[in-house]
Amino acid sequence: MKSKGQWVGALMLAVFATALAAQMPDGYLDVTGIRVKPEKRAEFDAISKKIADANRKNKGDTWVSYEVIYGEQNTVYFISKRANFGAVEAGFGAFMGALSKAGAPSGMNKLLQDANDTSASTRSEIRHQRWDLTANAPADAAGYAKLLGQSRWARTAIIRVRPGRVADYEAQIKLNKEAQERANPGWGSFVSQSATGPIGVFYVTTFLKSLRDLDKIKPLAEVRGSSYASYQKTVAETVLGTEIIIGRFLPELSNPPEDVVAADPKFWRPKPSPPPPAKPAGAADAKK
Repeated sequence: MKSKGQWVGALMLAVFATALAAQMPDGYLDVTGIRVKPEKRAEFDAISKKIADANRKNKGDTWVSYEVIYGEQNTVYFISKRANFGAVEAGFGAFMGALSKAGAPSGMNKLLQDANDTSASTRSEIRHQRWDLTANAPADAAGYAKLLGQSRWARTAIIRVRPGRVADYEAQIKLNKEAQERANPGWGSFVSQSATGPIGVFYVTTFLKSLRDLDKIKPLAEVRGSSYASYQKTVAETVLGTEIIIGRFLPELSNPPEDVVAADPKFWRPKPSPPPPAKPAGAADAKK
């Protein structure tokens, strides 16, 4: 049985965790995933750089992009943080407006068509950020921006839950959150849930400065300990499938918000590669 002091300590921890979650603004992630035709990857990257540059110069939309390294190859994600659905629409308007300012409508349409020609398939979705299920969340939005800005990789577990069993699996995520905060302090497990398409899809993401960070994070089986068997039982009954992908951020294809850029400007605002040195005059004639 817990002593009075232990109960007070547990209560204070619960109150602190609730207050911490309340400081993080509720919101959504606007996500577009593109499977690029392998033979068109260089062309896709070049077009995406032009689109990012147009938005950067014309105060357009903001996003970060990353490519899947372990998972479906030649898949690139573009992710924007949104306060609400109204902000989703505003972001789309800012995106199209920036492209329009960068060139005539005919040029913008051609750029978008060229981009479409490089893709094998495209999927867009809205995900609801679940701060109530997120373990080791930053204290505020500034902390979140700093964490994202200093990251180079992201690992995401995609969990597809059976219809009608979302509440059962969600209860296990809450237990995971409590266990992660005890056993893996300092390592965030950011949870979001699909708000479009099938509603029973959860995404659990960890940001990484290096892949070596994965060696420092205790696996869920160790984190949950004796209750891991309960978790496995629930998964067997409620989950259709789980997929884990690891991707690296692509600054050259991104146009992040300024608070993300401020965390590491050299990474998020890379200088363009210098042009190749000019050939000495007469070099071509010398080869003849």
